[in-house]
Amino acid sequence: MVRSLHLDAKGTAALIAFIRERRRELARPCVVALDGRSGAGKSTLAANIAEALGAVVLDSDDFFAGGVAVRSDAPQDRVRDCIDWKRQRPVLEALRAGREASYVAFDWDAFDGRLDTEPTIVEPRSVVLFAGVYTARPELSDLVDVRLLLQASEATRVARVLAREGGIGAWERQWHEAEEWYFTHVVPQHAFDAILGEPPKAD
Repeated sequence: MVRSLHLDAKGTAALIAFIRERRRELARPCVVALDGRSGAGKSTLAANIAEALGAVVLDSDDFFAGGVAVRSDAPQDRVRDCIDWKRQRPVLEALRAGREASYVAFDWDAFDGRLDTEPTIVEPRSVVLFAGVYTARPELSDLVDVRLLLQASEATRVARVLAREGGIGAWERQWHEAEEWYFTHVVPQHAFDAILGEPPKAD
């Protein structure tokens, strides 16, 4: 059964307790996929959970492979190409086994397709927060123990993206279209262990 939680103090505490319980059931580190659309608040929530649990955060955006140009292919093709999940596998495998992992991240500052010049080193922890769009994808399901979907209203998400990116152009819209296809056809809501949403507004 999919749990439904609000991202208020009570819901966040319940989420942390849920992850702790799942971790106790395992004889190895627990990998938690925190998925959701752009602007849903994944990075902020991941940081809060990491602080509470002493977890390590693995940012899925580091594995971006969708290119820097505007594409004209189908949304499902962009879903396939956006994140290089084949490079994510050995990183998750190492962390899941309690070993140090390393990878070379996409260089978002250069934004020309290059990777960083130095590797990123990730130390193992008892909980691994695998945060970003496409982290709950089926190709990695054997390496993920908990699947969380973070939701936010369109108005909230758009405001956050505008604040972060400064605008929403054709490049951003192509990836929003891919996300729509992904959450509709690849990982619908029933594929998750818990869905986290904004708390109801006070009257």
